[in-house]
Amino acid sequence: MNPTVIIMAVLAFFVFITILKTAVVVPNQVVYVIERLGKYSRTLGAGFHVLVPFIDRVAYRHILKEQAMDVPPQNCITKDNISVEIDGILYMRVIDPVKASYGIMDYRFAIVQLAQTTMRSEIGKIELDRTFESRENVNISIVNSIDEASAPWGIKLTRYEIKNIEPPQTIREAMEKQMRAERVKREQIALSEGDKQAKINRAEGDKQEAIKKSEGERIRMENEALGRAAAIFEVAKATAQGLGEIARAINQPNGKDAVSLRIATDWIQSFAHLAKTNNSMIIPADVTDLASVTGILKNAFDFAGKKGKQE
Repeated sequence: MNPTVIIMAVLAFFVFITILKTAVVVPNQVVYVIERLGKYSRTLGAGFHVLVPFIDRVAYRHILKEQAMDVPPQNCITKDNISVEIDGILYMRVIDPVKASYGIMDYRFAIVQLAQTTMRSEIGKIELDRTFESRENVNISIVNSIDEASAPWGIKLTRYEIKNIEPPQTIREAMEKQMRAERVKREQIALSEGDKQAKINRAEGDKQEAIKKSEGERIRMENEALGRAAAIFEVAKATAQGLGEIARAINQPNGKDAVSLRIATDWIQSFAHLAKTNNSMIIPADVTDLASVTGILKNAFDFAGKKGKQE
């Protein structure tokens, strides 16, 4: 083979390798950290870039998009000395590629370890019964702690979420018994409250019934009293009218004689009736002296007539 051809082929291959190492295309949301002769030179964003062959090199590649990292399960001891297994997931993104390259060896490993240690610390501050209801507070505490520690690494932690909290089997059984007892307690309380309310309602109904009955009785008695008063008034009115008619009749010609005769007749009838219905009776001193009785009554009517005229 011709040595010239071999030399040309080697030169062509050398030029090809040089072009490959010189031209760099950076994808979107990705940055390259460039070192020149082993020292940081610049950061390349998305697009086409040309490097100095054999002097510049791509030292680090970082993705700027938000990344999710799984935190492996770990055993944590609660404040009341109960061991629980907890795992989680965290979300982070690179905000400073230079710090992420030179601030720490492996920021992913460091963040996971920091999340686990912070989780153990936060769970140790609360009791088992409060771990489930305090998940949000624990997540916020872990985010704040990791975000503060990872600031020199150029990392921003956006969110942390606890996925599972697994207490021991014996603790789960005890918690289930406790929940059953709590449900039975709530059921009994609800039944007692219902019975109490029913008794109150019945008592209130009896009270209202008694009030209504008493009001009805009062109205009935008032109506009866008004009826009796009206009847008495009507009787008195009729009596007054009758007496007025008698007074007017007395003032008519021969009216006094007629009235005297009427009174004498009623007196005789009453005396005869009294004699029939009673075993003992009071007899006037002179029963046969009807004229004297009639005269007495006549004088009484004369006096009544004079008083009527004067009025």
